[in-house]
Amino acid sequence: MPNTYSSIRRNVRLDYTHEVFFTRDSFVAGNSTLYDLLKSEDKGKRTKVLVYLDEGILDGNPNLPSQIHQYFCEHANSLDLVCSPKFIRGGEEAKNDWSLVESIWSDINQHSMCRHSYVLVIGGGAALDLVGFAASTAHRGVRLVRFPTTTLSQGDGGVGVKNGINFFGKKNWVGTFAVPDAVINDFSFLRTLPDSQKRAGYVEAIKVALIRDRAFFEWIEEKSAELSRFEQTAMEQLIRRSAALHLDHIAGSGDPFERGSARPLDFGHWIAHKLEPMSSFRVGHGDAVAIGLAADVLYCARVGLLKEQAAERVIALLQSLNFEIYHPLLHAKNDRNGSIILDGLEEFREHLGGKLTITLIQALGQGVEVHQMDNQQVLCALDELRTRTLAHTQA
Repeated sequence: MPNTYSSIRRNVRLDYTHEVFFTRDSFVAGNSTLYDLLKSEDKGKRTKVLVYLDEGILDGNPNLPSQIHQYFCEHANSLDLVCSPKFIRGGEEAKNDWSLVESIWSDINQHSMCRHSYVLVIGGGAALDLVGFAASTAHRGVRLVRFPTTTLSQGDGGVGVKNGINFFGKKNWVGTFAVPDAVINDFSFLRTLPDSQKRAGYVEAIKVALIRDRAFFEWIEEKSAELSRFEQTAMEQLIRRSAALHLDHIAGSGDPFERGSARPLDFGHWIAHKLEPMSSFRVGHGDAVAIGLAADVLYCARVGLLKEQAAERVIALLQSLNFEIYHPLLHAKNDRNGSIILDGLEEFREHLGGKLTITLIQALGQGVEVHQMDNQQVLCALDELRTRTLAHTQA
């Protein structure tokens, strides 16, 4: 029987520039980083800008709104701040509130923003996710500049190409892939972070080092005492290297928008993404990933992928940086008296389009993809975490 269809096929290639800037005190006179990014190439044309501030950063930066206002006044010939900076709730709970997305859309519409206008978002990873999602869907994409303000977002999530909000009780179920027009890592925002938020970014650096760069992992080991004291130079070096490795992956993996099933930058995250909503997000992302990494490296050792000595080094590093590697919810039961954490594997499979692909490690700095997990060995690894934590506490 002859074919009854025909097709026309062309390859569509898009070329993006993904750039991360490192600076301090972005909104003081003399710092032209932002101005140089926003100014229009058309002489005499003013660029419309809408700014969102994560409420959480105001505690340590109470003068930030006035500094932003003054900065735009100084550049009023080229930049049009369409209204005073808008405050938006941060933290993972904000990503559960769809009305916040609609509010941002309303602002963009009210101020007649277009695809040549810019949305700036200054805050932690959740605020970047939320505002980034709204900006990427308004007019099919308003230009976006991210100002990550935590170690976690400056070294990892804030330099990525993902935006998302939570839905159906699942993390980042609704979202987009969109390359931001720029990311500005302003180290001055790190000065007033609480210790827990300074520490949170370390774990994503450990993650990317474990799958891509053994030398970086060993550098973190070497600098662990300085990092545990939150010494500025060590923190900034860690963020720069972590951000560079993440950009290398996005630009060089051949799959920046994750059309395939592999998600190497999600090493340690299948447990983390389940643990966070299980705890109603009382367990923060960094702490959840630390637990996920600990469980996965012990699993790797148990199934013969990774030498036990290497797994011990990872656990020791996490604990030397004061991460907890166990939470009682790891042993919570579902209504079938099975492990709720193991349900996270099925959710990961669903999120990846039906084929389970989990990134593990077979050596320090060497990731490997697997397509199945031994549930019994996963549970044994969780039991081992509980035992180790009890011993560590009593020591």
